[in-house]
Amino acid sequence: MKIAIAQINPIIGDFEHNSRRIKYYADKARTLSCDLVVFSELTVSGYPPRDLLEKDDFVDTNIAYLNDLVSSIDGIGVICGFVDKNPDDEGNRLFNSAVLFENGKILHKVNKRLLPTYDVFDERRYFEPGAEVVSFPYKEHRIGLTICEDVWNDKDSINKRVYHLNPVLLMIEDGADLIINISASPFHVGKREFRWDMLGSIAKKYDVPLVFANQVGGNDSVLFDGISAAFNREGKMTVRAKDFEEDLVVFDLKRSEPDEKNLHAVAGLDTESVLKALIMGTHDYVTKCGFQKVVVGLSGGIDSALTTYVATMALGKENVSTVFMPSQYTSKDNYEDTKRFAENLGITIETIPIDGMFKEFLKYTSPSFKKNEPGIVEQNIQARIRGTILMAMSNREGSILLSTGNKSELAVGYCTLYGDMNGGLAVISDVPKTVVYDLARFINAEKEYIPSRIITKAPSAELKPGQTDQDDLPPYDILDFILKGYIEDFKSADELIKIGFARDLVEDAISRVDRNEYKRHQAAPGLKVTSKAFGYGRRYPLAQRYTPK
Repeated sequence: MKIAIAQINPIIGDFEHNSRRIKYYADKARTLSCDLVVFSELTVSGYPPRDLLEKDDFVDTNIAYLNDLVSSIDGIGVICGFVDKNPDDEGNRLFNSAVLFENGKILHKVNKRLLPTYDVFDERRYFEPGAEVVSFPYKEHRIGLTICEDVWNDKDSINKRVYHLNPVLLMIEDGADLIINISASPFHVGKREFRWDMLGSIAKKYDVPLVFANQVGGNDSVLFDGISAAFNREGKMTVRAKDFEEDLVVFDLKRSEPDEKNLHAVAGLDTESVLKALIMGTHDYVTKCGFQKVVVGLSGGIDSALTTYVATMALGKENVSTVFMPSQYTSKDNYEDTKRFAENLGITIETIPIDGMFKEFLKYTSPSFKKNEPGIVEQNIQARIRGTILMAMSNREGSILLSTGNKSELAVGYCTLYGDMNGGLAVISDVPKTVVYDLARFINAEKEYIPSRIITKAPSAELKPGQTDQDDLPPYDILDFILKGYIEDFKSADELIKIGFARDLVEDAISRVDRNEYKRHQAAPGLKVTSKAFGYGRRYPLAQRYTPK
């Protein structure tokens, strides 16, 4: 049997678009003489649909489009995901389902058994877990059809299992000689290698081929890298789809060795993966929200340069406009670097000085505001003037404003509400400052898009004379290590201190993270590239008095 694995980029709720992509790839698979084409989890509706699932019309429309697919695709078997209704009086009203159909007939249907409720997942809110775990016959094979999380509970791969049930084991015991998994498995740094090891280990352990069809594309903050794959009985990857773009690969069950023609190239380094994820995520967020153009505030610093580069690669230089808003504290270097950077990318730049506006603001506000040595109030006023200008540009052009703050700044509150936090998408809000530098150097390895001085000079908000970030923060390599330990690895202050960091440094960083939860609650959505991003995958109370030890 020849199986096509089709990873498509669905748009949540755009059933017509999703249906067209399914038909297109089914037709392509048929022309390649495939017997079966496999799509990802909830392909018909797009994943994750979240509270759209509470709308009856959404569910009914998804079923209507599935029925159209069943009746209109022939000459090949199709496996895809959709939302089904639970006919029982008890339990949640919906199932996360997968179906196999061929030549106008539904041959088999399964409901997802393991429903994740951690990080960005909240499936138990909507779905009832499937009750039946069986294999089924198809073209001289018995298929064990699983949906995403159903394969993430093998005792030899997962240290702390969340579920008591292992659907794969039960299907093998029921005679399955082929495991197919349709997924919407999100990207974060380091996950793909674990995923490959886990899937290969399962195939080898049970002595069966395993097919993994993953979603690709960005939906809100969640990014899907694709990299659909198949593994032979020895656990070796034999075919692999591209990362961060739609693709189709063919897995021939008669062929046991890796198929070089169907082993498509993917990023070799984490840095490259993160860059590709940000570019894909920015493109998909902007266009799926119905926009074409973006605006970015350029400062002469590395964060705004990286954000602008990502936007340009995602949308094209003709769809990116930038604004440079110098003040009396802006260095000559930043004037020069900003101009050169814009020329390197071929993007438009508009210069709007803010000194006059800042002075007028101070003139008509409280006399207690300082006019020479600006304190935090005066610094924030400058940031908010810039934020207001950028929002005005966004309104004028009908574009989305991209905010440029990184994860390190957002974590400790080194950002201004209604100022530099303004925007419709926070492109690098899950990228630590040290990784920002890594990405800039990676970009420049091909060509110096980002002027080297932007990378080498001390980072500064330039809101007062001689200011640098390190006036208020520890060096970023130290700060990022502490932040990763606390936010992503859930380490306590005592554990971080035992590693070798000074107590006052650790306690200050943790205190800043906790104190600034209210700022992040009001931040623009960001693109998730680490294992724990700020946003709806991290839910901490704003009003609380817990003191971490």
